[in-house]
Amino acid sequence: MGRAVSEAALQSDWSDWPAPAKLNLFLHITGRRADGYHDLQTVFQLLDWGDTLHCRVRADGAIRRLGEHAHGSESDDLIVRAAKLLQSASGSTLGADLRIDKRIPVGGGMGGGSSDAASTLVALNRLWNCGLDLAALAGLGLQLGADVPVFIHGRSAFAEGVGDRLVPIDLALRNYVVVDPGVGISTAALFQAPELTRDSAPLTIAGFICGAKTENVFEPAVRARYAAVARALDWLSAFGDARLSGTGGVVFVPAGMHDAEAIVAACPAAMRAWIVRGINVSPLLALHRDGVE
Repeated sequence: MGRAVSEAALQSDWSDWPAPAKLNLFLHITGRRADGYHDLQTVFQLLDWGDTLHCRVRADGAIRRLGEHAHGSESDDLIVRAAKLLQSASGSTLGADLRIDKRIPVGGGMGGGSSDAASTLVALNRLWNCGLDLAALAGLGLQLGADVPVFIHGRSAFAEGVGDRLVPIDLALRNYVVVDPGVGISTAALFQAPELTRDSAPLTIAGFICGAKTENVFEPAVRARYAAVARALDWLSAFGDARLSGTGGVVFVPAGMHDAEAIVAACPAAMRAWIVRGINVSPLLALHRDGVE
């Protein structure tokens, strides 16, 4: 399936690819599936902030993970797994050097690993001239994680199933204050929590847009197990409807820019706060369509 790659591409320098973060504006569990997984509903809000993936094509077929953030086993690294999965699916004989500038907190619920994997698939699909469309790339991404497809499709979305059934949705372009209490959380452990609400009433897109009551059903379990996250939620709730993002430790609240700056300035020393802006279309989507300048 791979196409010929020019000599210039093989001799190219590094190219840069955005890996935007996300927030889950709500997260419900509507039931348990026959395969043991849970049926979810959520809205993914893409952000104008995240990691950056650096890629360089190799002619020898090797996949190398470089950089200071190359932690843990390379065989378990999502960007390495993504590259090898695309290599196998496309039949490409090319390889790549891969490096991540990491900004998204690990275990924060902002989709860092999933976004990095998605950007790897999109970048190498272009650089290797594999010719796969977004649907095919999303299918590969789903093998790596349920959140990967939303980053590949590159649109803020209403999601169902395991998070893979996506309907693009145009959300209000607002600012959010994001607070990181410095706690990484294991998603698998949270799904075993006995107090987890697993029968939320299904929500429609129209209901969400009209302001139906929503929540993150993982918040009680996280509060009970991670005191630092509970403190962050309590502090941020003084400024609005503070929420947990996904199944991670990061919390957030929508705020106007003036208010957002004041909230960040008041952040307790034990936490880290910054301002992000929601976007509806990922910058990665344009690179998939048009390539890198």
